[in-house]
Amino acid sequence: MASALIRGARSNALFKLALASSALTCISTPVFAQDAAAPATTAVDPNEIIVSARRRSETLQETPVAITAVSAAMLENKASANIGDLQGAAPGLLITQQNSGAQAANISIRGLTYADIEKSQTPTVGVVVDGVTIGTSTGQLQDAFDIAQIEVLRGPQGTLFGANTIGGVINITRSKPTMEPGGKAEFTYGRWNTWAGKAIVNYGDGETWGVKGWYFHNETDGFYRNVIRGDRAGGSKGDSYGASLLFEPAGSGFDAQLSVENVEQQFEPVVSNLTNSTEAFCALIPANECNRNNTTDLYTTFTLPAKSTYKAPNATLQMNYDLGDIKLSSITGWRHSKEKQTQDFDGSSSDLYYVDRRQRYTQWSQELRAAGNLFTGFDYVVGGYYFHSKYSLTQWTRFFGFDPTIPPMEFDNNAQTNIGKTTSYAFFGDFNWAFADKWRLSFGGRWSHDNKKLTNSFATQGLIGTGDANFTKFTPKVGLDWRPNGDVMLYASWSRGYRSGGFSPRAATAETASTPFQPETVDAYEVGAKLAMFDRKLELNVAGYVSDYKDMQQNLTVPGGPLGNQTITGNVAGGAIIKGIEADATLRITPQFRITASTAYMKSHFRNFVTCGAYAAGTPAVNGCGTGLVPFDYSANRLIYAPKFTGSINADYEIPTSFGKIVATAGWRHISPYDEQISQGSLTPTVNGAGEVTEVTVNGNDARVRTTTQDLVDASLTFNFDIGDKEAYFRVFGRNLANEKTTTHAFTVAGLFSFGMALEPRTYGATVGVKF
Repeated sequence: MASALIRGARSNALFKLALASSALTCISTPVFAQDAAAPATTAVDPNEIIVSARRRSETLQETPVAITAVSAAMLENKASANIGDLQGAAPGLLITQQNSGAQAANISIRGLTYADIEKSQTPTVGVVVDGVTIGTSTGQLQDAFDIAQIEVLRGPQGTLFGANTIGGVINITRSKPTMEPGGKAEFTYGRWNTWAGKAIVNYGDGETWGVKGWYFHNETDGFYRNVIRGDRAGGSKGDSYGASLLFEPAGSGFDAQLSVENVEQQFEPVVSNLTNSTEAFCALIPANECNRNNTTDLYTTFTLPAKSTYKAPNATLQMNYDLGDIKLSSITGWRHSKEKQTQDFDGSSSDLYYVDRRQRYTQWSQELRAAGNLFTGFDYVVGGYYFHSKYSLTQWTRFFGFDPTIPPMEFDNNAQTNIGKTTSYAFFGDFNWAFADKWRLSFGGRWSHDNKKLTNSFATQGLIGTGDANFTKFTPKVGLDWRPNGDVMLYASWSRGYRSGGFSPRAATAETASTPFQPETVDAYEVGAKLAMFDRKLELNVAGYVSDYKDMQQNLTVPGGPLGNQTITGNVAGGAIIKGIEADATLRITPQFRITASTAYMKSHFRNFVTCGAYAAGTPAVNGCGTGLVPFDYSANRLIYAPKFTGSINADYEIPTSFGKIVATAGWRHISPYDEQISQGSLTPTVNGAGEVTEVTVNGNDARVRTTTQDLVDASLTFNFDIGDKEAYFRVFGRNLANEKTTTHAFTVAGLFSFGMALEPRTYGATVGVKF
């Protein structure tokens, strides 16, 4: 997010200058997942999907929550490089890449999102990999490699998936060691000189132990073209490798799995220039680099060379012990990352705003669970959770340097540094009580405690301020479901989501650095139905919801700091209301021909979104905002990453052949326009009798941060060959075949400049692989 760029006092100089210058849902795919606490059993019906959304192994149609299960086959057929290709695969789900940080994602579920890379704050949507929550948006854009199943849970999931999941959870389960000799290898080549090589090898004794090793490499020249350099831009190269050991002593009821992995990435962070003639930087850059559109022009760039390197080792230990009446589980997780990134954020060939960011981040987590049946018809999951993280960030900024040969570390002698720590612990319980025939009550809650610490300092000014605060919250949930027969389930639920408070990483005074922003909450009300018809050939799931978003956290501009103004995080008490209805369906026309579809309609609006902002130099203090600032009313603006309508339809057709089978897939995903930043389109000032501006009404977000309507068409054709006990396959694929062009992230910066990042254009390629 661009707000990550302008830190502390740096923003003030720029701000003053501005004032002076004026798919498819794979709900039907027969895949199986295993819960960390309870290994899944094979469903009697081969079309049923086993999920672990509630830390229990149960069929998808029996789970009284809004959930979509996505199989490995869906990702493989699209030759997906990361989970970003899930966008549109579940109702109300958006996943876009944020290249201001490595493996960083902007994820939105039901209009709840956190589009920032700062590690002092936590995402609104949790990404959980083999039971371990990733604590920041950096690292959330997971590789689509060696995945057994992905479950997308919509709505707050605080009871079982951590305290900071007000929007939902993307629960990723990777494949377990098979305990048998075997493996898989494949090679993919596609447009933009994109290629990837994957290999997985399994070995074991077939009963008590197994080991799995893997290696994944992918690289591309990038789909942008830099006309200053005359070559491709946005290239990347990544490697992921590791091993997993599974130990299951026969007859003991105990199993343990240790997984160790390392991720290494190098990429060129690219932004496209969206600056127009109303902004200050337009007078400082070549005329052809100004006033560009936010569709086809995005793919031509002018930026100076930049580079990001990222290393992220991690380890997970899962242990389960089945005592018969009770099952104990332990999940220990460790993740570390080291980032070094330079980036030319002004998007032009002029050297105006260039940064160098160095970061380190480490997190530890430990979860303990017990699950079982207290008595017939009453089951439970209870446990405790501990999380600790620490990070450091130092940023050097070269602004108005006009000399790209000078490194930012030499240009900037007053770099800003943040050092932060988070310590959290929680106790939770989730219970099901079949209190009457065909009726079940689900209830539970989580008690969470978070401690946040943050220190802000500048190299020459020294310590600016420190913050240390505690936040405690109990988040309950309750639900009721009725199953009149095996083909119908109706349910209703209420749950509360909670996202911790913290401190502003861009604070520039002792007062703002030591004053915390407060937690935000979401009260989510949901009703739904899960139906199976025509001998289960048609399955239809429908859900309606209302989310009451309170004390929403937003970046605000306030007086203070060495140069007058600073950007901090504060709370908007009015919050927002989000309402919607969702549906997904599966139609099995024949055992070989299946159609899946999804749709979501969402309506959202802010309530009393008023904050202080700068309108004109020298404006007198009004309503406590301070000199030069007046109340700005953003209530008419749209929520970001909240499209009004999304829909998808997909067809899978399998053709048996003498050599194996052919599988054809084709899908269409529709996403209506949505905004990517709370910004200022046009302004309407309110003036009192003395000629003073008392309030400014913001008439919506800037049009440049709004996407176009997206109709994304994907297709693949896979030829599977049976060769004895081995299988070979050849696949041709295409993504975004209609060649839609729009932004995935766009930002305007304080009347100075604007930039965007582009959707991957039409892409195609081929994959060859073997399984043995």
